[in-house]
Amino acid sequence: MPLRDTQRPQLRPWDLLREAGEASPWRERVDEYTGDREQFHERHYNEFVSFLPYVQRFLYGEGRAHGKAQGGGESPMRVFRRHDIAALRTVARPGDAPITLSVVHIDLYFFFDVDVVLLNVEVCADDLPLPVAQEQLYRFGRAYPGGWDEDGAAQNCLASVEWLDARGNVLARSDAQQREAFLSHVCEHRAPRIAAHWAYLMQPLVSDHSGEPGQLRYRQIEYYRMPLMAYLAVDDPRRLTRQDFIRLGLVTAPGGPDNALPYSEQHLADFEQRCCYDRFWVDAGTAPRTRYLCSGHALVVVGDARSSFFRCRDRGVLAQFKHQHFLLFLIAHFQKAALLMFSDQLVEALKRLDIHDPDSVKRFKRAIRASFERFLRFTHRYWFHEISEQAQVRALSHMCASHLGLDPLYDEVKQRIADMNSYLETDSLRRQANTVVRLTVVTLFGLIGTVTTGFLGMNLLAEADAPLSRKLLWFGVVAVLTTILTFYTMVKSKRLSDFIDAMSDERLTLRQRLGVLARVWKPGSD
Repeated sequence: MPLRDTQRPQLRPWDLLREAGEASPWRERVDEYTGDREQFHERHYNEFVSFLPYVQRFLYGEGRAHGKAQGGGESPMRVFRRHDIAALRTVARPGDAPITLSVVHIDLYFFFDVDVVLLNVEVCADDLPLPVAQEQLYRFGRAYPGGWDEDGAAQNCLASVEWLDARGNVLARSDAQQREAFLSHVCEHRAPRIAAHWAYLMQPLVSDHSGEPGQLRYRQIEYYRMPLMAYLAVDDPRRLTRQDFIRLGLVTAPGGPDNALPYSEQHLADFEQRCCYDRFWVDAGTAPRTRYLCSGHALVVVGDARSSFFRCRDRGVLAQFKHQHFLLFLIAHFQKAALLMFSDQLVEALKRLDIHDPDSVKRFKRAIRASFERFLRFTHRYWFHEISEQAQVRALSHMCASHLGLDPLYDEVKQRIADMNSYLETDSLRRQANTVVRLTVVTLFGLIGTVTTGFLGMNLLAEADAPLSRKLLWFGVVAVLTTILTFYTMVKSKRLSDFIDAMSDERLTLRQRLGVLARVWKPGSD
């Protein structure tokens, strides 16, 4: 959100984070492409060459040439990472045993010229039973509770969440069970309240609707269930049933002892066609029985833990999942978030518009034109349909875009911005036309006096030989009277233009034309 009540220049969000210094846990991450050669591994190279050149420029910038940094060589993305959180302790349901997951990293992604920030949290655990893993996937990534049951317990989210430091100390815990706090916040602000453990994670960024002080303020723009990716190495993928794959792909809760379908068979009849990428779902190859599940909201890969290639962090499926697949998923959700942001900014501009306030109208026009310019830059910098020619990356990217409805959303936002811009152009033309009409009326009626007094050089007052003081006096009197008459004509120009139209209309009688002239001085005749 833009800074409020400040006289300082508008800084970019990452500049504000840099200014925070030690008061912020976030530190800008120098990636492997701009750091030392020792940090750049083969998996980073494989990631880079997976994408088309224009996507490479978006993800990595222009790089260096002849040993010198070139103008515009910085990446359009800024990544900040915090290192103070080492683990996550969760309880899925009241009474369940707690589970501790390792925190791999926690990042914030900012994007140049687009007011969007994406939070990325990566956690991992070994030796989890499949139902426990399903429970974690289903309940973890929720910004706030979706509701409460009759006993007051939060529904569909984890019963307890705690961020831990390296020594096991609790840094923050969830407050999903405090129903009254969430109800009061929505009642007062007409906006949801971010759960305490997520709010802690984002600091010094604070929710725009909270009472906490802070210059970096944000609003939720996507659904409260966070998009997720999951990598599952299982003992034997062939033992997973169709019900298991459906629950993993659609990120639903475990099925219980009977493991029934979560939805009707009719609704799930084309699940494999819509949500499964089965190119490697065979008993051959370096990573046999590998299946990708994509529903837009989630991208899940399931494979055989006994396959060394599936678990390889440098060249195998795990490396691809953490690099190529993560970036294609990031791009798709960034595009969606950016389009939603443009739509939200149009709504905000309309909310602040007061057509009776000239300053408000000017601010509205500037906001719409700025949105139009930013949308053009977004289109040419960030909007692309093809990100790779590699079959797997290309197919998964198309599946994400299709499930998220990116093309219809883009067309809708583009049409809205075009409509707003067309309105401004039409309004500008209308104002210019009104100005031309008024000037025409003033010129026409001024022409009568000009021709009358200037006919054959005639002067009404022979003051050519009068003293200079007398000439100046008459000049001032005539100038004042002419100015008053001109402005009065401009005030009445709309009604006088109606009279001119009536005089040119041959269907009107003289009496009707004189009636139109009389309305020029009639109060309220507009």
